[in-house]
Amino acid sequence: MVWSKAQSPVGSVWRLAERQHGVVSRRQLLDFGLSGRSIEHRLAIGRLHLLRRGVYVVGRPELNREGRWMAAILACGDGAVLSHRSAAALWEIGPEEESWIDVSAPFSSRNHPPEIRVHRRYGLRRADFGRSGSIPVTSPVRTLLDLATVLGSDDLERAVNEADRLNLVGPEELRNALGGYRGERGVKRLRELLDRRTFRRTDSELERLFLRLVDDAGLSRPLTRQFLNGFRVDFSWPDLGLVVETDGLRYHGTPAQQARDRLRDQAHTAAGLTPLRFTHAQVRFEADHVRATLLAVARRLERARDA
Repeated sequence: MVWSKAQSPVGSVWRLAERQHGVVSRRQLLDFGLSGRSIEHRLAIGRLHLLRRGVYVVGRPELNREGRWMAAILACGDGAVLSHRSAAALWEIGPEEESWIDVSAPFSSRNHPPEIRVHRRYGLRRADFGRSGSIPVTSPVRTLLDLATVLGSDDLERAVNEADRLNLVGPEELRNALGGYRGERGVKRLRELLDRRTFRRTDSELERLFLRLVDDAGLSRPLTRQFLNGFRVDFSWPDLGLVVETDGLRYHGTPAQQARDRLRDQAHTAAGLTPLRFTHAQVRFEADHVRATLLAVARRLERARDA
């Protein structure tokens, strides 16, 4: 067969490698028309570099993180996808476990590549598969479900927060999706986490965390759950004219709730108060920022009061 330059196997391989972050599999090379002898020749002259059995780096042997992920997926065969902590790192909702790459592969796979933690999966459904760029990866919902089987409570809540912040999957969508995974590992933990953020018992946790920040900042204890200007407020300092709301994610995520929050803040401002609003995630995970902001506003109001 005569190939044009645009159609040549070599050109196709280079384009594929570019999409796959520099790596290709032996099967892909053969599918593009390269023979076993051609592959061996390119290995000998440094056009290909053997990374692990059946997986090659094209051109320079150095790989970035995405290239290492892609190589691990190719090494695990058809149907393999990045999953668990590695998927969380790709979606930017959790840290990567640097010594291992997590890959989910069909139950029939028999590959055991080094430094790859293979999760044998035969029940994954279409909705469980996603793609970030060219990298096959578990969907955000499946990734969170998998993380619920391996992470501690704080890290899992942080991952759920990040998935919502990045608009990958919101708490309500996640809760609804869990109905399709009844009986699977991780479902119970995610439901319990979402329940803590849904029902009013979340208020006590937020209150406890926030009051700890108040004490650390050296401020006087505020009044809690008072009614001002027709609204119940979480914390207030009447002597300073300061009102603070701590928003649970589920309460304040919809347009209707956000509109009500604006009306609330506007009512307080019109009455001469200073409203501040912090999210649950900020109170829990950005304590230094919350404490510094609260202290700066309180000190400014104290100066204005005493002037």
